[in-house]
Amino acid sequence: MAQGVEKLTQSQMQQAGHDVISTTDEERGDPPGEKQLNRETWMRRYFQIDISTQNTDVLMLTCCLISGLMDSTIYNAYGTFVSMQTGNTIFVGLGGSNGKDTYKPYGWVKSLTSIACFILGSLFFSRLSRLLGPLRRTTFVTSFLLQSLFIFITACIIQAGVIQGTVDLIPDDIDWKQELAIALLSFQSAGQMVGSRVLGLSEIPTVVVTSVLCDFASDPEIAQPLRRNVKRNRRVLAFLGILVGAVVGGWLSKVTGKMQVALWVAGGIKISVVAAWAFWPKRLQGVVVG
Repeated sequence: MAQGVEKLTQSQMQQAGHDVISTTDEERGDPPGEKQLNRETWMRRYFQIDISTQNTDVLMLTCCLISGLMDSTIYNAYGTFVSMQTGNTIFVGLGGSNGKDTYKPYGWVKSLTSIACFILGSLFFSRLSRLLGPLRRTTFVTSFLLQSLFIFITACIIQAGVIQGTVDLIPDDIDWKQELAIALLSFQSAGQMVGSRVLGLSEIPTVVVTSVLCDFASDPEIAQPLRRNVKRNRRVLAFLGILVGAVVGGWLSKVTGKMQVALWVAGGIKISVVAAWAFWPKRLQGVVVG
């Protein structure tokens, strides 16, 4: 009798254990749809968190290199800038004063297009930042991805022959199809400057040199050691970034004779910035921005 009870007890325990294991397996094994939902939820939360602003100056300095690269290339080809609007303002003024007494009677139109599209780009990217959240990961990834796409679209248009891309064959005066390339590149240039403002890196505007040089020279702590004046260091690197980018852009135009080569390079660099934003560390709670 005792042996029968013992066997029954062992049998019940084994069955109970089997039920527990089966139940546990069912609990651990989520249905495919639920797994997909959890993954999507995690991705949504990942891209909605705020990023850390520490070391983001590295990415903004990279954008300085891109600005120099594109501006030197576009100036060699079209005689205008897509980032530095101070020079474009002078070109518009000269066009208005000289009229048709110059061999480029409509050259000022290209500069005016650049200024107008830069303003529109600033308006668009600043509103986009406010809409999505200034420091959210999705904001920076979306913004810089759009900038990259604009550069690649321009390179594709030139590569396909829709717009003349051989520097020596581009007419001195305006070819109205050039306006499309100038508009796209000027519009996207505004996005990186908006990004530098959002990050609190006003010392790296990425598209202008004049204010950088003025702030550098007027800094009362200009002679401080390297580690004691980070903003001064950033200004120097921003200037050098634009300068080096301009040298590289000019060299590529001279060696290849084609402006799209520099655009492919600039777009590739900016895509690397997008990838960096996608994996950038999140902002820690309690850490003050700035």
